[in-house]
Amino acid sequence: MARNESNPPFDWQAWYGACGGRVDHTPGASEIVAEIYTKQSLEFQGPAAEERTPFDTAEQAARFVKTAARAAGAAAVGITRIEPSDIYHGRTVSETYAIAIGQRMRWKHFQTVPSIDSGVECCRVYQDLGEICISVARALRDRGFPARVEDPVGDSDLMHVPIALRAGFGELGRHGSIIHPELGPLFRLGTVVTDLPMTCDSPVDIGIAAFCDRCKACRKFCPADAIPDDRDPRAGIDPIGKPRYVIDTGRCFPYFARQHYCSVCLAVCTYKHKVWARDLGGAQTKLRPQTVLADPPPTVDPDPPAKVHDYPRFKVLYNRKHPDRERPA
Repeated sequence: MARNESNPPFDWQAWYGACGGRVDHTPGASEIVAEIYTKQSLEFQGPAAEERTPFDTAEQAARFVKTAARAAGAAAVGITRIEPSDIYHGRTVSETYAIAIGQRMRWKHFQTVPSIDSGVECCRVYQDLGEICISVARALRDRGFPARVEDPVGDSDLMHVPIALRAGFGELGRHGSIIHPELGPLFRLGTVVTDLPMTCDSPVDIGIAAFCDRCKACRKFCPADAIPDDRDPRAGIDPIGKPRYVIDTGRCFPYFARQHYCSVCLAVCTYKHKVWARDLGGAQTKLRPQTVLADPPPTVDPDPPAKVHDYPRFKVLYNRKHPDRERPA
């Protein structure tokens, strides 16, 4: 049984409390999240069939899982072993393998960001992910293998991003989200865990991180000034050996909480000249979204800070010491 002692789970309530409470102004989004918590989550776990139908090889098992995920509507799927560093502090995960599942967000809803339309889509995709993950877990249980869904939107025991990176989903962008070679940054993640031995995928190094080092579109457009100019070696190394970019959560979260889950950084990404930015249903869309850049609210820190993951605080200190000055460039 693996256990990690370093990374606390994201404390949503503490962060909302620090910035004055949750601002619920996105009709439709809260209803979707409530349905995920009260109904969909009840199907994240379930008993496996008593009679097991084994696979001949780990490769056959991996093919079965990926076929099931694609058939359920997944836009991306990959497999990796769970590492102790994937597990949040204070949580335990007994399974060995993680199935990373990605689902595309629909570009037509990000023509204006932030907006009610984009905010609802951010929640809708998690509901869609939940159904896909449930379908994959059921397919495994039907063959007699225990499997469960790690909550895509709420209280997960695992960090979805490092799992997806090792499962070959792409590379970590400057904005802190994965950029997929086909989906760009406009997708969300879910995870199914199991002990079924499967052939694992590998991290990819195809130039996305190098592109992010040159491009600063998300940095320039971030309304909260939360995206860094440089990588931070103190933040650790990603699966392809690159120091990470670290987002200033104290700046990002208050804006996220008040502006329909923001998503400006995702919508303005220019990777691959935005070939991923299209509506597969045929809706007429534009490549450059309208960005509604409201003034950011005050920077915050949750209290007590012991529950908080590491993130840059130099801008927080600057604003507290010099509240009347402009934000540093």
